[in-house]
Amino acid sequence: MQKIKITNDLEFSQLIYGMWRIGDDDNTAPAHVEAKIQSCLDQGITTFDQADIYGGYTAEAILGAALKTNSSLRSQMEIVTKCDIVAPVGRYSDKRVKHYDTSAKHIEASVNQSLQDMAIDHIDLLLIHRPDPLMDHHETGAALDEQIKSGKVGAVGVSNFRPWDWKLLQSAMTNSLVTNQIELSLAEINPFTNGDLAFHQQHGHAMMAWSPLGGGELMTSTGELATRMDRIATESGTDRAAVAIAFLLHHPATILPVLGTNNLERIGSISDAFKVQLNRESWYELYEAALGSEVP
Repeated sequence: MQKIKITNDLEFSQLIYGMWRIGDDDNTAPAHVEAKIQSCLDQGITTFDQADIYGGYTAEAILGAALKTNSSLRSQMEIVTKCDIVAPVGRYSDKRVKHYDTSAKHIEASVNQSLQDMAIDHIDLLLIHRPDPLMDHHETGAALDEQIKSGKVGAVGVSNFRPWDWKLLQSAMTNSLVTNQIELSLAEINPFTNGDLAFHQQHGHAMMAWSPLGGGELMTSTGELATRMDRIATESGTDRAAVAIAFLLHHPATILPVLGTNNLERIGSISDAFKVQLNRESWYELYEAALGSEVP
C-alpha cells in the first residue's frame, strides 16, 4: 500500500483504521484489539485514528491495553488522536453542557492524558477535533507549537475546519498545520464543490475523510447510486465498501479514508478498494447518482 508523506518525518498509509467504535465491541480484550491491529498491518494499513472522546473517553485506554500487552506493535504504527470536545460523560461527567475547549491548559492536559491512556510517549499527529467559537487563535496556536516543541506530538492538524478556520489558526502558529479530517463520501459530496477540498488541494495538504461509507448508509441504501455501486462491485469482484473508498482514492487530491469496523472479516477486506478500477466516466456515474441529477 502506498505511503503518503505528511511531513518530512511522517508518512501515513493511504487507508487509515478508525477506532471510534472500538469501545462498542463486545470484546475489548487486548488480544482481540491486537488481532484488529495485526489484520490492518498485514494489509499495509499502519495509521490508526483515535480521539480522546471516543467511547466516552475510553477508546484510547482500550488501545493502550493492547499496546502494553504487545509493545512491538507501536513501532509499526502511526497514531492520530484528537482533543477539544468536552462532553458530560466519563471523566467530564461533572460538566453541565457539551462544549469545546481549545485553551492551552486543556490541550496540554488532553495530550498528557492521551499519552497515559494509550501507553505511548509520542503522538504522531494531534488534531483539534472541532472548531471552537471561543478559540483564541494566539493561545491555541502557541499551545500546539509547544506540544511539538516538547516532543510529545510530532505534527498537528485539525478536524471539521472550514478554510477560514484553518487560516485563522495557522496565522498564529510557527509550525504548519498538516491535515484536515472532514466528512467526505458518496453520501456527503458537498466538499467537492464548496471550496473545502479545493482549498487543501491547492495547498497540497493531505485530507483525512471520516465516515467514508456514510455511517453505513451506503451499504444498506437502495436506489440509483446503490445500483451503480453494485454493478461496479460485481465487475471488480468486491463490494460497495470497496467502491465507495475507490471513489475517494480516485480524486486527484490526496484523500486518506478513515474506516472503522469491529468485524475482523471486514477489517481484512478494507484494502479491496485497490481492486476497483475507476475511469473518469465511472467516477462521474457515481457522482451523478450521489448528486441526484446529471451535472449542469
